[in-house]
Amino acid sequence: MISKLKEWVEESNNIVFFGGAGVSTESGIPDFRSKDGLYNMKYKFPPETMVSRTFFSTNTEDFFDFYREKILHLSAKPNITHTKLFELETKGKLKAIVTQNIDGLHTLAGNKNVYELHGSVKRNYCMSCNKFYEVEHIANSKGVPKCECGGIVKPDVVLFEEGLDNAIMENSIKAISEADILIIGGTSLNVYPAAGLINYYGGKKLVLINKAPTGFDSKANLVFNESLGNIFSQL
Repeated sequence: MISKLKEWVEESNNIVFFGGAGVSTESGIPDFRSKDGLYNMKYKFPPETMVSRTFFSTNTEDFFDFYREKILHLSAKPNITHTKLFELETKGKLKAIVTQNIDGLHTLAGNKNVYELHGSVKRNYCMSCNKFYEVEHIANSKGVPKCECGGIVKPDVVLFEEGLDNAIMENSIKAISEADILIIGGTSLNVYPAAGLINYYGGKKLVLINKAPTGFDSKANLVFNESLGNIFSQL
């Protein structure tokens, strides 16, 4: 099957990659839903609760303590998958990356056309005056990070109970619907509305790469139940 994928990639100049947490696990960032993932760890509050807008508003200091300890991974570097996707973009083959990840590693790897559905830890804004802050401001502060105006500095990430950015959604839909090849990698496809975006792909070169089977495997034209690094290292 890898030879078929190589053939498709070689022939195409309109590839779109749709990725989830599994893209970054090989950079040392834990995923959410696997048996060793964040959602299966024990905390004072359920992790799903601690990354909600309600929790951010009512338990702001606890939110930032959890965020710094478990969400920020500033030492993480792009891995082979990020690197290969950058190579495909520089060759004019990859037209867009649609990612559910907030780690900013695709951009760090050099990719330009990245649609971050759930935002990025690298962008942070004052909720009062909208002043921009680098991620280090959050990482190096104690308690609730504050702006010089006194406002709370909030990461530009989409929390539970918050909606996705309309422009990013529209651009993602356009890219996916126009793709020759859609490669889906490192995602269980359980998070909506993000997972629903793949329904806009109407082509016949749907590739699914994920260690565990997903509910969309039967719809894919090629399925690899193995690590992304193993597949992308062969491209």
